Amino acid sequence: MKYIVILGDGMADQREPELDNKTPLMVAGKPWIDLVAKNGQSGMLHTVPDEFHPGSEIANLSVMGYNVAEVFEGRGSLEAASMGVELKDGDLALRCNLICVEGDILKNHSAGHISDKEAAELVAYLNENLCPQGVTIYSGVSYRHLMVIKNGSKAVKCTPPHDVPGTPFEDVLPEAANEDGQETAELIRSMILKSQELMENHPVNVARKAAGKDPANSIWPWSPGFRPAMKTMKELYGVNSSAVISAVDLIRGIGVYAGMEVIMVEGATGLYNTNYEGKAQAALDALKRHDFVYLHIEASDEAGHEGDYKLKTKTIEYLDYRVVKTIWEETQRWDEEVAIAILPDHPTPWKIKTHTREAIPFVIYKPGLEPDSVTQYDEDACKSGVIGELSGNEFMKLFLKS
Repeated sequence: MKYIVILGDGMADQREPELDNKTPLMVAGKPWIDLVAKNGQSGMLHTVPDEFHPGSEIANLSVMGYNVAEVFEGRGSLEAASMGVELKDGDLALRCNLICVEGDILKNHSAGHISDKEAAELVAYLNENLCPQGVTIYSGVSYRHLMVIKNGSKAVKCTPPHDVPGTPFEDVLPEAANEDGQETAELIRSMILKSQELMENHPVNVARKAAGKDPANSIWPWSPGFRPAMKTMKELYGVNSSAVISAVDLIRGIGVYAGMEVIMVEGATGLYNTNYEGKAQAALDALKRHDFVYLHIEASDEAGHEGDYKLKTKTIEYLDYRVVKTIWEETQRWDEEVAIAILPDHPTPWKIKTHTREAIPFVIYKPGLEPDSVTQYDEDACKSGVIGELSGNEFMKLFLKS
């Protein structure tokens, strides 16, 4: 049997009056996801252990079947793997956003979803004019970049910028977790403040402001860690071969350490305008070569961070008829049986614009598996599923169980 996980990042939510006390999953037209639910078994999954922040890095590691407490070493180290940056002993890796600051307020985590070209120009400028010896910023996608500090300390408390839009940035600057992290924390804080002086009137930002766009006028490093020690999917679950498809460096980085083929799809943006059809076809092609495929779609999470419930609902509908429909119809025609799981990694409620740690709904379809009574897929319906509540790597253990 082949296995595919279709993960709609952040698509779970909470009930709100603007949606008649429903969630985007409840109001979205998603007949194909509901069809999978009707033919499968559902439940709820706790992806974030109590001692961890509800970040995508934590939640996706859990969904993919890892014990987070054993393997997690910061988001930056995972993204380094995706970017081909080899971390040596003592190299501290941090995710480094380009953000927009307005006055003393952290306006958004993405600098208005700055383009790759604009971001690359800014990163090159920062490496030349901001970074001291031993610090390098590596250019990534849009606002998502990587900072590496040689001989840095991970004893630094950093706040993810997507958690605090509208907050005075000085209230959430990095702080030392203990004495060992003091020097590194001071370095990062000073670089953030200096970056704001350097970036405000850079030609890229002058042009963005003239066009009515948010400037990328500050860096924001966060989630520090060193190179993780992770077993591959084959070592963990006996999966002979596997692949991951995502527009997000974090997810691709997990795939690198998990020993998976990392598949890039042209036009994959991580936003509502991503190449859904291309991702669906890439997943089908990968299933012909591999036993397990992890298909990650970021769009709903970004819509949640933007506080746009209409867009979030639309991204769920796009996932339904541009991805799930294609994969369901095609695999039903195959001679080899294919198991399908659909779930988010965590909720990203549009009202609060950040991740939460509540359990998320999931559905598992396997040929020959007797369906339960659940007939639609959402945060309430899946609570009555026959599987009940799972935590952490229990989901993957169940899904891959023959």
